[in-house]
Amino acid sequence: MTSTKSQRTNKVIAGVCVAFVGGMVGMAYAAVPLYAMFCKVTGYGGTTQRVDQYSDRVLDQKVTIRFNANTSGGLPWDFKPVARDVTIKIGETTQAHYTATNHFDKPTYGRATFNVTPELAGAYFNKVECFCFTDTTLKPGETLDMPVVFYVDPDIVNVPELKDVKTITLSYTFFPIEGAKPVANAPQAGDLKTNENTDGNLGG
Repeated sequence: MTSTKSQRTNKVIAGVCVAFVGGMVGMAYAAVPLYAMFCKVTGYGGTTQRVDQYSDRVLDQKVTIRFNANTSGGLPWDFKPVARDVTIKIGETTQAHYTATNHFDKPTYGRATFNVTPELAGAYFNKVECFCFTDTTLKPGETLDMPVVFYVDPDIVNVPELKDVKTITLSYTFFPIEGAKPVANAPQAGDLKTNENTDGNLGG
């Protein structure tokens, strides 16, 4: 009898252990998408917000947006912003451009991630159009124009830590996608008018 009870107890303990380990593994796999979702909703870690409409409120206060571009993992692309910065009114919907050129003799594939600094500004940096998280294919020698349409939420001035911010940096990093299938290229420029000077820089 004692032996039977002991076996049952051992089975229960073993079952609990298996369930615990399985739960931990499941949480580990879920952690990344859940964290990404959390960042998208809150702007934590400099994650920008995605919106479906332009701003309907523009302030007189201005802010300078700086653009940064990087590649990682040996991706053979020349990836850069067309203009290094633009000064706009808070709430003003603006279109900026990045370009990427494939210097490899075969098609290559990449996907961009992004963030803004200061990190707290991520919750107030709204993008209407963006090439981020889109699988992008470049043929040998091909150059692609990649626009991003955005505005800074006027509510940023109500945040004590951000009300006097003068500069926000938008950074993109392209990573290679090994064995990716050819997909649609990044979205082309829309109908939104871009303020550009004759030297190719965005105007304020």
